[in-house]
Amino acid sequence: MKFDNRFYLIIVGIITLYIGFLIFSDLSVISDKILDMKIEFLPYIIVLAPLSWIVLFLRWHLLLKNSDIIIPKKENFKIYMTGFAMSATPGKIGELIKSHMLHSKYDIPKKNTIPIIISEQFYNIIGILIISILGLFYFDFSIYALALTGTLFIIMYFLFSSEKSFQKFMNFVSQRKILKKYVPSLSDSYLILKRSTTTKISIISSLLSVVFWFIESVIAYLVLLSFDISSLEFLQLAATYTTSIIIGVVSFLPMGIGVVEGSLAGFFSYQGIELSLALTLVIFIRIFTRWYGVIVGFIFMKLIGGFSVNTQTND
Repeated sequence: MKFDNRFYLIIVGIITLYIGFLIFSDLSVISDKILDMKIEFLPYIIVLAPLSWIVLFLRWHLLLKNSDIIIPKKENFKIYMTGFAMSATPGKIGELIKSHMLHSKYDIPKKNTIPIIISEQFYNIIGILIISILGLFYFDFSIYALALTGTLFIIMYFLFSSEKSFQKFMNFVSQRKILKKYVPSLSDSYLILKRSTTTKISIISSLLSVVFWFIESVIAYLVLLSFDISSLEFLQLAATYTTSIIIGVVSFLPMGIGVVEGSLAGFFSYQGIELSLALTLVIFIRIFTRWYGVIVGFIFMKLIGGFSVNTQTND
């Protein structure tokens, strides 16, 4: 797979943003905090992150199996992980690489797998929605996250429940250059999408999504503990973290870059954490919850030959 200049600009922008955060912070204080960081928490963080990936893979495997798409689990896991490499794209559009890989290696029509990738985002929203509800009594701003996720959930549910609405949405998407080439495949894949959101599959997939966001919240909590920050209760931190994620999703920026970091740092500051330290905490949280997976995703993409896949191939 070839990357255009926009992808590299995103990476450069992210690095610049993080450097800016560190420059804005009190470097002498931050360096002391990093040196005093309790590294005994790191092994748990390093193990928990891959565990969250496995949870998402189980959801992916379940959705594929539900659509009668059966491939070897080992190869399927490699393909799934390549999607992490492309998550630094607006709306995670780059995760469609999974569909390309399945088509290239197993001749599975993209019209059968792209709806599954769409349904994954639907279940991600459900997971955040549930975590936001749990945090209502711990974080004032959770009500806003609840309103945003609730709105997104209703919109997506309406699209999924009506083929006519789905087709209208596809017609709208067809006007967007970045997605135009996928529309012919998506326009006749409504039944696959509907099959991926039946009651039984929805319950299991939603529970797996909740587990994923719970694990990510634990990772964020452990980062705070490693910096000797214990003033926030776990559910308060979980609500704070998922609220910032939702704000990032609404921004439609690649991984919510800048928006997630800025809002999360602001929330930490609001909850009594010094801003310079809050910015550093945010960087560490994002490294372990997002960039760790992106890096591993690129490794899997190299192993499976994803860089040589022709993404222009049609069904």
